[in-house]
Amino acid sequence: MVFKRRERRPVWKVVLRSLWPKGGWGRAAQYVKHRLNRLPDTPEKICRGIWAGVFVTWSPFYGLHFLMSAFLAYVLRGNMIAALLATFFGNPLTYVPIGIVSLNTGYFLLGTRPEQGFDENIFQKFGGASEDLWHNFMAIFTHETAEWARLGRFWEEVFWPYTVGGIVPGLIAASLIYYLALPVVRAYQNRRKKMLRAKLDKLRAPGG
Repeated sequence: MVFKRRERRPVWKVVLRSLWPKGGWGRAAQYVKHRLNRLPDTPEKICRGIWAGVFVTWSPFYGLHFLMSAFLAYVLRGNMIAALLATFFGNPLTYVPIGIVSLNTGYFLLGTRPEQGFDENIFQKFGGASEDLWHNFMAIFTHETAEWARLGRFWEEVFWPYTVGGIVPGLIAASLIYYLALPVVRAYQNRRKKMLRAKLDKLRAPGG
């Protein structure tokens, strides 16, 4: 085939590109900003979409952020494309601080802390919960007994505090970005309208 990639990229390169885009996250951010500014909608609807996209990145429902942002944008009557683009607020550079802030806020609001002496880090907790999920799934077809200890610990010490704790900082971050983005999008659209009007007037002018 003419357009088929000549050489298959190795797995490590695919993973690397997913964590660090070819032009870097700065260039990716500029691309998202450019696309947001050029969306054919009112500044208010675009920024409501941005609000939805930023807010959902503070939730632990990884893999569902696109769907959640689109649904929330629909409820808020915001621009869905803006919501999808704004989910790039959550990326490998921001997920760690987002997780730390969300977890600690959740612990504070719920009045809880991880068990004393429990020295597993968050990645080990994710891994342990995943292993229990897979084991319990396979137990449906075998005589193995379902295991819930690590899943229960993950729910109590990570997932539930993360879910509750992400609401407040998510509201703050989304609202702050909304009010910062609104005048920028409005100014860009007004400037673009003036440029288009000037081009149209030039074409209409005699000899244009």
